[in-house]
Amino acid sequence: MTFAAFASPDALTPAGSYQPGVCNIGPAEIARRRRAGHAGLLVAVGLLAVLLAIDAPPLARLLIFLPAAGAASGYLQAWLKFCAGFGSRGVFNFGPLGEADEVGDADDRERDRRKARQIGLASLGIGTVFGIVAVLLPIG
Repeated sequence: MTFAAFASPDALTPAGSYQPGVCNIGPAEIARRRRAGHAGLLVAVGLLAVLLAIDAPPLARLLIFLPAAGAASGYLQAWLKFCAGFGSRGVFNFGPLGEADEVGDADDRERDRRKARQIGLASLGIGTVFGIVAVLLPIG
């Protein structure tokens, strides 16, 4: 995987249009992914603060891996204008929340699934890094 796989699609896609493996959500869905990123970040920071306050063993701090990966997933999807869940299911949405259109072409669905896997792996990697950093933090 290269960094080019995560280039922001702003310059590549016409506003409000589905592009296989590049852009599958519009403004309402993008805002939802951004909110999910904010929520995951708040949970990760809050959990880490609690774990540090109760002097939890360093290995227990690895738990922030989960909300950190969730935050990364939300932020990546918002930035890339691509929903990994939609990509996995073969749908896209540029309208109101809760609506979705089917991706008709099999090659397009495969490109979307590939992008969804990239986002998932990147999110897991980012969550892992944050979890390791939390484990390595000195105990107060």
